[in-house]
Amino acid sequence: MAPSDFSDRKTIEERRNRGPPFILLLPLIYAPILPLIRIGLRRRPVLRDRLFFGVLAGAFAHGTYLVTDLYDVEGR
Repeated sequence: MAPSDFSDRKTIEERRNRGPPFILLLPLIYAPILPLIRIGLRRRPVLRDRLFFGVLAGAFAHGTYLVTDLYDVEGR
């Protein structure tokens, strides 16, 4: 591999990583959604509880995904 190939790859990788890491910003969406589900669906307790726990399970799955080796920012 020529030295210029390495520098070209490095610039391509730097271009890809320019934007904000949206996957890390998802807790900013989960935080207000959970209380809004509880408040907004007060009159439908079965749907409220199922939706609340479904979103909560999704949040925990997302957190688990981020702390495991499946999502490794430093390794890329």
